[in-house]
Order: sequence, then C-alpha cells, then structure tokens
Amino acid sequence: MGKIAFVFAGQGAQYPGMGQELAQCSPAAAQVFQQLDALRPGTSQQCFSGTEAELKETRNTQPCMFAVELAAAAALEEKGLRADLAAGFSLGEIGALTYTGAVDLETGFHLVCCRGELMQQAAEAQPTAMAAVLKLENAAVEALCAQFPETYPVNYNCPGQVSVACAKEQLAPFSAAVKAAGGRALPLKVAGGFHSPFMASAAQGFAQVLADCQVGQPKLPLYSNKTGAVYDGDPKELLAQQIVSPVRWETIVRNMIAAGADTFIELGPGKTLCGLIQKTDPSVKTYPLSTPEDLARIREEVAGC
Repeated sequence: MGKIAFVFAGQGAQYPGMGQELAQCSPAAAQVFQQLDALRPGTSQQCFSGTEAELKETRNTQPCMFAVELAAAAALEEKGLRADLAAGFSLGEIGALTYTGAVDLETGFHLVCCRGELMQQAAEAQPTAMAAVLKLENAAVEALCAQFPETYPVNYNCPGQVSVACAKEQLAPFSAAVKAAGGRALPLKVAGGFHSPFMASAAQGFAQVLADCQVGQPKLPLYSNKTGAVYDGDPKELLAQQIVSPVRWETIVRNMIAAGADTFIELGPGKTLCGLIQKTDPSVKTYPLSTPEDLARIREEVAGC
C-alpha cells in the first residue's frame, strides 16, 4: 500500500444530522463534540438537529463542519489509523491544519469560528453567489468570467469542473453564457462569493485574528489551497490569503498522488471530495467517512482489522 491521505471536506457538504451517528458509535468522536460544545455551546446540537437553513449560515457551517471533521479524525485514530499527508478544501484546511498539529483543537476551533463570522459578514455586505461550471476546460471558464463584471473562477476542483463566484445579478446571464458554450452551471449551497475579491474584508480581519494565535509548522505534509503545494513559509500568511485566492484542489490531489498517496479518506459529511479525486485520477482508492458503516469499511479495507 502507498500513503494514506486525509482530506477534510469543504462548505456545501453540510446536512442536518451530520456527525450524530459517529458520536454514538465512537467515544473519541463524542469527546471532540463535548470539547467543542464547551467552547461554543450548542455546536453538537446544531450538527445533529439544526435545520438546513441554519447550517447554511456560514457562521454556523464552518464551526459545525470543523466539529464533524475532527470527530471523524478522532474516530479513525481511536482505531489506530493515521494519515501520512493531509489537505482540506477551503474551510477544511483549518481542520487539516489542526489534525497535523500546527494548532491545537481549541485554537483551530477559534480560528474556524472567527473565519466563519468574518466570511458571513463579507457575504452579507453584498449579494453574491457561486456556481460549479461543468463540461468546460479551465481556460474556457476563465475566458467566460472575463466577459462579465465581478465574476471570478475560484475553485479548480477537477478536470472539467471549476467553481465561479459572482455578483448575484451576474449568475443568470453567466449561466446562460456557459450553456451557450456547451457547459452547465450548477448553483452551490453557499452563502457568498468565497475565494474571490468579495472576501477582502474577511481576509483582512482573519489576518488580525491569526496574528494573535500561536500557529506552528504542520507535523506532516499539509497541502495549501492557495499554492497547491506542501506548506512552505509562514502558515498565517497562507491562511489569510486563502480566503481571497482560488482553491487549487486538482493541483493538490495530483501533487499528493505524486508524493505517493494512493488511498484518500474524506473526513466530514458527504463524499464530494471523493468524487473530485476519482475524476482527477480513477486509479486511487477513495473512502468517505461520515457514518459508522463508513468507519467499519475503512477499518476492514484500509486498516486491515
């Protein structure tokens, strides 16, 4: 077997009830929820019982997703399974940062709570939207974005899929242009135009939050959304710039595979990242982890127990 990569899910994968079954079957996962409830009362309740509308609010989405992801990581560690390298999609990068030991659980949770609040405020300051563009090459999407004001390619997800952030009034005409070019634009379940200039105020605010936090170097290879490569230099600078920079997910996946990863475990709700990874390289193995059944399968097929 090659190396095992843990990948931490991003915003949009949330759903009501996420993490509850893992907390019920894993004492280690339950303990993570208890620790985070002490820091932000009601976090586990939002994950387990919150409505779809409540969980869509960025100030709730980000801490709740973080909680589910770190609970999943704890459930795996409880079974003796750890990663050789790690990455996270957008907010998932904070979960990955925490998992790799660059920050402790309390600091990571503080960062993600502040990040969610700042991005919520930036999203509320102007009406924005995001859409995933399918069936077009990256260059074609970039060319279409250039034809519309305040429209930016922001997430390079996998071959033939780029997410775009735009002013809300641009979404319909942009989607029509995508269709005319032979592609398809699917609106995303997010509250704002993330990883774009729309988030400038959030990036500035987050840089100030980071300045007051102790952030060390990851203890295993951690891949940056901004560069697509292993963290190099000041983690704080990369994390602040990430909010206004495109997510280079396809590059991250290819670089992890080049580094020897052949097994990817997605921590958090859903299996979006598994799908993107399979579209990038179908030869690797991918495993979602959000249910006890997922955990049992990973134990059997990856951990061999």
